[in-house]
Amino acid sequence: MKKLVLLLVAGLLAGGISAQQMEELKLYPDNEDATLYVYHPEKEADKMPAILICPGGGYAGLAIDNEGHNMAKWYAEKGLVAAVLKYRLPQGNHTIPLSDAEKGMEILKEHAEAWHVNAECIGVAGSSAGGHLAASLSTLAADENRPAFAVLYYPVISFENMITHGGSKENLLGKDVQNKELVKRYTLQEQVDEKTPPTILLLSDDDTVVPVENSLLYYEALHQHKIPAALYLFPNGGHGWGTQDYFLYKKEAKELIYLWLKHNGIIK
Repeated sequence: MKKLVLLLVAGLLAGGISAQQMEELKLYPDNEDATLYVYHPEKEADKMPAILICPGGGYAGLAIDNEGHNMAKWYAEKGLVAAVLKYRLPQGNHTIPLSDAEKGMEILKEHAEAWHVNAECIGVAGSSAGGHLAASLSTLAADENRPAFAVLYYPVISFENMITHGGSKENLLGKDVQNKELVKRYTLQEQVDEKTPPTILLLSDDDTVVPVENSLLYYEALHQHKIPAALYLFPNGGHGWGTQDYFLYKKEAKELIYLWLKHNGIIK
């Protein structure tokens, strides 16, 4: 059962104050946790792009405002239908987050006509462990659920020791944290193939939580497979900046994403 909520988003735009509609949908009728919050642009058009947003939190929690709702409002301002995924935490069941992300993609496609969405232009964004989930969707999901593009903010990519974020790995794999087959499966630079979508990665050189090697390895794999990719490494900012005002390059990061979306024909 979906609930329609009207959100007033303060912000100076060309036309004044923006009013965005947000719909709240449960991913599953028998589960109150898994939810999709869908933000619609103020000015709707035919065949709009859409983006599924996966907040981070080390697979132990969700930074759903900083890396979810606040991001969605910005993407909606730029003309995308932006859906924040409140995915279930795995607690050692590695199948749960990806199954929720695939369900989110299915819902967006099911509602494409009603929401004026181009079903062939639905992308994914993710931050930190949410970036790992977004990259998992890009590389491991069923073909029909793979995104058309990906925006990754300081993502966890590798589950290799000395490179990974230990908490994300342990929370996703649980008792199977030493299972070599699963470690390889979720070491996502190893899973890039010709069906992986064009991707932009944004991170900081002084990130002490998720080593920069994660993004560098993923970019290298994309480049080797001739997948259009961009990587922006800011000199500082640490980890988890998302939409925080303290991040010195907040404006530049948004502009780079916007230009990349335009360059790739995702927004006109």
